[in-house]
Amino acid sequence: MATTSPPYHPRVGIAAVVRDAQGRFIMGKRKGSHGAGTWQFPGGHLEMGESLLACAERETLEETGLRVKALRVAATTNSVFDPETKHYVTVFVECKRENEDDQPKLLEPEKCENWDWISWDQVRQWVEHHDDSVTPEWAQNKCFMPIISLVQDYPNFGSSTA
Repeated sequence: MATTSPPYHPRVGIAAVVRDAQGRFIMGKRKGSHGAGTWQFPGGHLEMGESLLACAERETLEETGLRVKALRVAATTNSVFDPETKHYVTVFVECKRENEDDQPKLLEPEKCENWDWISWDQVRQWVEHHDDSVTPEWAQNKCFMPIISLVQDYPNFGSSTA
């Protein structure tokens, strides 16, 4: 159950890092108040008693319909969205699709606009231009705060996951 009143505590978010044969990542554009309009990996909150790997598998299936095997924890980030009320530690879990031909489906349209395969180079460019609003492309393609931290804290992340 989410904490909705004080005292607030940091939460644990899990992000499933799933690649295709070309090395692109499944990413979706968030809906809702928390990071609306930003790109993210499939994922969500770690549930009480759940393992990090099981959470990545569950969230990916719930959000995209893809069955994945979680392989390992690949990175962690610490994101303070609001110093008084919203602080997340995000655990990025490397996952492999059970069937490489399966494609993501939009199963939670109230939470996500779409799923797409995005290259790591593209993600890095979006993060580098995160504050640019000069062109519609940069204004439309911003990353969720934990993704920004991931790019900044782990510059070789996209080339180091399998």
